[in-house]
Amino acid sequence: MNFVFISPNYPENYWMFCRGLKKYGATVLAIVDQPYNSLSEELKKYCDEIYVVDTYYNYDAMLRAVAYFTFKYGKIDWIESNNEAWMQLDAKLREDFHVTTGFDCKTIEEFQSKAGMKKYYAKAGIPTARYKVINSLEDAKAFVKEVGFPVVMKPDHGVGAGFTYQIESMRELQKFYKITENYTMIIEEYIDGDVFTLDGIVDEKGDIRYLSSFEYVGNVMDSVVYQLSIGCYTEFEIPQNEKDIAQRVVSAFGLKNRFFHGEYFRLRNAKKGLGKKGDVIGLELNFRPPGGFCPDLMNYAGSLDVYELWAEVLLTQNASYSKLHRFSGAFAGRRNSLHYKNSANALKEKYADEWISTTYLPAAYAQAMGDEAIIMKFTNEKTRSNFFKDAFAVIEKEKGNKERA
Repeated sequence: MNFVFISPNYPENYWMFCRGLKKYGATVLAIVDQPYNSLSEELKKYCDEIYVVDTYYNYDAMLRAVAYFTFKYGKIDWIESNNEAWMQLDAKLREDFHVTTGFDCKTIEEFQSKAGMKKYYAKAGIPTARYKVINSLEDAKAFVKEVGFPVVMKPDHGVGAGFTYQIESMRELQKFYKITENYTMIIEEYIDGDVFTLDGIVDEKGDIRYLSSFEYVGNVMDSVVYQLSIGCYTEFEIPQNEKDIAQRVVSAFGLKNRFFHGEYFRLRNAKKGLGKKGDVIGLELNFRPPGGFCPDLMNYAGSLDVYELWAEVLLTQNASYSKLHRFSGAFAGRRNSLHYKNSANALKEKYADEWISTTYLPAAYAQAMGDEAIIMKFTNEKTRSNFFKDAFAVIEKEKGNKERA
């Protein structure tokens, strides 16, 4: 079983996917974009061979890398990165090397479109916000006339909350349209809801073999736009109706043999045409693990190894864990620009039994997740709630920002 893994060097924790693949018998062939000598020893240990390219954007170099692996090891069975940025690259390489164990280019193009996703949620019986793909400012104005302010404008293809705006007035609509007019944008009605996720691993039959759920503390879009504190935690238990929703959505998309990261709203109040208070509304589905160190939080929550579990499901169609130990893995992302009442060391001392680590995040993560991340594991909701209050309490609010702890 020849498995080409693209970008196991970034994020840094992705070398653990290679460890899982190796455990379950794959020949692990990695393609990286940094010098070999700078790679971690763990990554080197679990790869049969590593091919270095100057950049993943050089498709000729990527072709040569996979051709080299094919010449030396035989037909390639899998090409995967588990990384949103490289999914179209994965698909193109699969097509060129006749690898059928993942998305082709046509499928991933549609699946990565926020507008294109809507019909799959409809197929699953999950409502979504009304929307319009914007071709002109007049399009946007006509949509606002239909649904009213506020609205949300965001890229049709995009990762995270970048270039996403909550728009409250016609003046703001004109302003943000001008900023984004060179991009394909969609505009959606505003949903007053709490965002949560349903994330997991699906097998070759489309059955979910592992499922986890994250709840947010704060607002991801506001975290990016206003540079506020942000946090999330895994739920102790997932309600049966949400398990059913996750499976219906996965089945509607026809997902097989991969990680998925689904984002949803839970309505704070009844909304005409969408549902009653507490109903679940589809937001978007990503065909990869949740970002950053969220897989590590899954591990803390379930006392398991999702990197290894992913490889086991793909390569053996088994998922060898019994009833999960349900803790709550959590992180608090704090900003250098905010003055907090409690230092990281003070929080570590107060919550010593729950504390796991404190780390500073690279710039690529810091924009959305904060400069300083405090990683925790909780056994009860009360302690978790008290921690977030202490972690996000500020001495003074930064001018122009609203702290929403």
